[in-house]
Amino acid sequence: MWFSSPMTVSNKPTSTPLHIALTPWHLDKSGHAEDLVRQAEVAEDLGFHSFWLPENHFGDERSLPSPLTTLAAVAGRTRRIGLGTTSYLLPIRHPIQAAEEVAVLDRLSGGRLILGVGRGVQPAMFDVFDIDTREKRRHFRDNLAIMTDAWQGKPIRYHEGEPVLLSPLPVQQPHPPIWIAAFGPLALKQAGQLGAPYLASPVETLAQLISNYERHEQFAREAGHSINIRPVMRTVFISEKPAEVNAVREALAGSGSHAMRGENVDVADWTLLGSLEQVSEQIAHHQQVLGMTHLIARGRLPGVSGPQWMRSLEALATLQQAEGKSA
Repeated sequence: MWFSSPMTVSNKPTSTPLHIALTPWHLDKSGHAEDLVRQAEVAEDLGFHSFWLPENHFGDERSLPSPLTTLAAVAGRTRRIGLGTTSYLLPIRHPIQAAEEVAVLDRLSGGRLILGVGRGVQPAMFDVFDIDTREKRRHFRDNLAIMTDAWQGKPIRYHEGEPVLLSPLPVQQPHPPIWIAAFGPLALKQAGQLGAPYLASPVETLAQLISNYERHEQFAREAGHSINIRPVMRTVFISEKPAEVNAVREALAGSGSHAMRGENVDVADWTLLGSLEQVSEQIAHHQQVLGMTHLIARGRLPGVSGPQWMRSLEALATLQQAEGKSA
């Protein structure tokens, strides 16, 4: 249908190597590209699979309203690392303009884009963009259908009897890989029915992820799809110093990030924290119970200094390098 090659899903352990990716661990309040680009260069030098940006609108320095534009700066200074969006928001965009921007970035990067798409959850954003929240799933579905047709060279429309075609087309055909950010049963159902991999919120508990992937697989199977890509976002910190790990654990527990639908859960249920050996075991457990194929390691941890984070990244990179050798 719309999404990449035929795929299969299993909850059983797989011999497929794990791909480990990163999100930024620091966002420059000035909005200058240099800091972000340097982080992507570090990620590439350490051998990580891909570098991912979210989309956020309005508010403070966390606002990142144009992830494709930002990734274009990263594309110009990197050569190998994949470039991903954790949630490029389709309901607020014109589908043809969005298709053009995606195709241009895929061209600029030499076919390195992984397009994570979503609907959005921020009420103020829908209000500003004049989108009825009750219609966001329909807008998402319709826009994605128009975009995928355009990427494959199908006529956008006819003008005076002549077909109007998208140009340029993306390097990756029929289009860049599409993953769908989903939160809640209706979003899971839509992702499964469309035959796209499901990208979960980074603060879902492991038990919730197991349930979500079972639902997603069921919806996909009923629609005639099979999917073998299971990306998981997790907050990751590795240190051989127990005091550093405990400090991060306590900071995360007090941050409120784990408050899901009004429920408080233990930090261990949604993070990967500890020594290299401990985190390696936690990752293996995620692979076993989820069939995890991609781990997107979330940065920007409270109270973690630059040197601490770099030591954590270097340790995580050894796991990625070991996965590469086993491929």
